[in-house]
Amino acid sequence: MQQRPPPVGGLTGNMEKIRTFIAVELPAELKQAKLKSSNPPVKWVDPANIHLTLKFLGDVDVAITGKITTALEEVVRGMPPFSIEATKLGVFPNINRIQIIWVGLFGDLPKLSGLQKRIEENLKPLGFPPEGRPFTPHLTLARVRDYARPEDRQKLGQLISAASFEGKYKIPVNSVNLMKSQLTREGPIYTKISAVTLK
Repeated sequence: MQQRPPPVGGLTGNMEKIRTFIAVELPAELKQAKLKSSNPPVKWVDPANIHLTLKFLGDVDVAITGKITTALEEVVRGMPPFSIEATKLGVFPNINRIQIIWVGLFGDLPKLSGLQKRIEENLKPLGFPPEGRPFTPHLTLARVRDYARPEDRQKLGQLISAASFEGKYKIPVNSVNLMKSQLTREGPIYTKISAVTLK
């Protein structure tokens, strides 16, 4: 009889599970920066909920969060703090069929990509497979609602093409956080489980 593979996180049994991801905390002034739009099909992300996500883990057993934190401590070992900047608006998948509006990041991106790659490598032994798509660092600002018409998306694309992201926001990367995400009707609630500091 073929045995079932263990669930994500490498543990079996009826353990309590929580929805988690790994992210970099943003400065308060960037969280408070909120773009305005009169376009009704757009839902803007609550500024307090904007994070630079490095890896989404999904539902994991509470008991393994300590092992994840230990793995993150190994990830940042010998890695000094660095900084990046949020300076440019962008969209997914393209300007004519907008689904997500985001802010692009610039600066020391090779170090950020190296940090993300080390996270992938160190969490793989715990049962978290690497992402199948390339890492594209960005901050999600808004999502276009499903009922938006094609002409609504095109009009929004024109507005974004003509818009400019005012100011440059410096983002110090001095710690990596394991976050809990609790989904509610009012929106997600994020809670920090642990943080490891770059030294």
